[in-house]
This record gives sequence, structure tokens and C-alpha cells, in this order.
Amino acid sequence: MTTRQGTAKQREVERIMAILSRAIAQHRLPPGTRLVEAQIVETLKANRNHVQSALQRLALQKIVTIEANRGAHVSQPSAREARELFAARRAIERGVVESITPEKMGKHRKRIELHMAAERGALQARDRRAVVRELGEFHRVLGEICGNAVLADILENLMVRSALIEALYQGNDRSSRQHEEHGEILDALAKGDNELAIARMRYHLDHLESELMLDDEGEPVVNLKEALSSLG
Repeated sequence: MTTRQGTAKQREVERIMAILSRAIAQHRLPPGTRLVEAQIVETLKANRNHVQSALQRLALQKIVTIEANRGAHVSQPSAREARELFAARRAIERGVVESITPEKMGKHRKRIELHMAAERGALQARDRRAVVRELGEFHRVLGEICGNAVLADILENLMVRSALIEALYQGNDRSSRQHEEHGEILDALAKGDNELAIARMRYHLDHLESELMLDDEGEPVVNLKEALSSLG
């Protein structure tokens, strides 16, 4: 395989991974959903080998589980994994918040304003899927602003896995309060009070974890083509 062919394959595998990850993060593909290769190939107009590579890489990231007799399905994190993931998020998001200065906030002011407007719009429209997407995107925006690509990459993986946990275990709907907490974090960062921002982020994550109801769910029935068709 030439270098050019290798690069093209990598881009295609990454495209498939990005679409599947986005569908999972937006709760289009709930935990336990079977990921039938033939349907993904058809829907995303992809090569079967590329789809297999994408699923294998997502399995390494704990987003997908591949079993000998069951094939691939969206991972179903245990209660223990949920607690461990939130512990990891506290550590990583502390690092993200510590790295954000008032200068960085100013540089990305328009990006922040657009995002917070999107959160408000989704809440006002009572669009559950859009609310899930925008509330999760807030943390990705902070990862982008902090300027540390390694932290941002780790956070991206944690956010997709968090979406699985929320889909399985989220109890009460506290979307409006999450939006308010996001605003409080941004206010502290804009003032250069990183310790306050860290405290508010920890409070925010503690609240998210406290709302989890650790009950098992059965395997969901999902139209895979419908879930992926608008993301390609």
C-alpha cells in the first residue's frame, strides 16, 4: 500500500469513526445497539474493511464492544465504569479549566456566545436531541479554547463515553440547571478566577454524577440506517 493509499484509508476510517461517535454522543445510537456492518456500509457508502477498522478502533476506545458471537454493539458501561469515568472527567476538565486565561476567553468570545445561544435555543425549543448535543458540546468548546490538543483529545473520548452513561443511567432532567452552571463556569473564567471556575466545574460534574440512576436497561431496538443517514 502506498503512502497516499494509506492516508486515504486513514481519512475514511476516521470519517466513519466520527459519524458513529457523533451518533452515540447525540443518543441516536443508545447503549447496546447492534452495529451491523452491512447497514453501516450501505448507509455511509463505505468499504467494509474500513468499517471493520473503524469499529475495531472504537472498541479500543471503549465506545464499541465486539464479541465473538454477537458482533459489534454500542458499549454498555457498568456502574463502576460510570463512577471511574466521572473521576477521570474531573481530572481532565480541571486541567482544561486551569489552562484557560481571560485572553483565551476574549479570543474565542464569539465562539462562546454562539454556543451559549445554541444551548438556549435548544432548551427553548424543547428539542431533546439538540439539548443533549449542545450541553455536551460546551465541554468540547472549553477543550478547544484551552489550546492543549492532548487534553482536548482525551476529553473528546470521555464525552462520547459519558453520553453512553447518561443514556443508560440519567434520571432527572436538569437541562436548564446545566445551562446555568455552564454560564457560571464561563463567568469565572472571564474574570480570570480559575480556582472558582475549577470549583464550579467540579460542582457541575458532581451534580451530573449524582443524577445517575444505576439501573440496567435491555438491548434497545434502533433503526441503524435512520440514525446514521443524516450524519454522513
